[in-house]
Amino acid sequence: MRDKRPVDELSIEELERILAIRKREERQKQLERMRRAGRLIDSAQETPPEAPPAPPAVEPEYDPVASALSAMTRVDPPPPAKPTLPAPARITFNGENSAPQFEEGAEERADSPKISVRKRRTTIDRLLLVVEIAAVLLIGVIGVNLVRAITALEQETASAQALADEQRRAGIPTLEPTPTLRLEQVVLPGGHIYQAGAEPAFNFNEVPAHLHARVQAEWIQPVISRPPQTSETALSLIIPKLNLEGAIVQGVDVEALKQGVGQLPNGVSPGDDGGNVVLAAHNDVYGQLFRYLDTLAEGDTFQIRTQTRAFTYRVTGQQIVQPNDTYVLQNRDGATVTLISCYPYQVNTQRIVVFADRIS
Repeated sequence: MRDKRPVDELSIEELERILAIRKREERQKQLERMRRAGRLIDSAQETPPEAPPAPPAVEPEYDPVASALSAMTRVDPPPPAKPTLPAPARITFNGENSAPQFEEGAEERADSPKISVRKRRTTIDRLLLVVEIAAVLLIGVIGVNLVRAITALEQETASAQALADEQRRAGIPTLEPTPTLRLEQVVLPGGHIYQAGAEPAFNFNEVPAHLHARVQAEWIQPVISRPPQTSETALSLIIPKLNLEGAIVQGVDVEALKQGVGQLPNGVSPGDDGGNVVLAAHNDVYGQLFRYLDTLAEGDTFQIRTQTRAFTYRVTGQQIVQPNDTYVLQNRDGATVTLISCYPYQVNTQRIVVFADRIS
């Protein structure tokens, strides 16, 4: 069936084939006209006349100078390029008077090896692409499995370490902390033996005999550091009736009472809503700050000052107690102050305690 498509829709191969067919048809018509005119000669019936023998070649005389110059100046021509023409159509004869027949499909058979090679290469490329994709997927699966294995190993290692630590802790006995004896838990601060013209000594008669060694170690050991000062730290004590204005030092150890009025480190500050601020000082040594503490009566007032505020207290009473009556250090209702000193003057076998409440 004749192809009715326009030329611009045909491929290059189809156009080349149509052109070859047209050329074959023209050659066949030309051969037919030559046969009718008697101009076509069959090569099998007549043989062409023999060509006359070629004259003998005359060798030229050899000139070495000319030969050398010719060799030096000769330029070899480039090899002729092979034309890439389509394979010619094969012509066959069925008889003496028969017209030549052109074999159909010769070009297709000539191009068929190229097409098969191209198809083979395409198939190989596709197979290689499939292999590469499979290799990439396999590497990804191996990587995921490796990460999972490493994570599982880390979890197992952490669990094993935690179990080992727990077993090790279980095997170590838990020791109770050694209780630290504080002097104010045994005896009220400020106790000492007065010695005229000499340093006062601690009165061990106020402490039970089985605690002498521990109390002596705490009494001798110097205080290395004291709590840092803040805006709520008590700084000074002002008692107008005693004409006293003394600095307050944190602690009631021997070194603190040498410097001024000592504050018991019980965690209570003057500005707190509740709690008992305990202040102690000597009456016969180191400035005799509380020499006339026993003259304070109910209703007398005094102040404690910090960096930012001044707190006023009113005396509610006083009491003479024994050195081991540490109950007076306990908190009372509201914000209170307890003033302590040795009593009587230069005898120091008892304590005088003054109680006061904050009024402003």
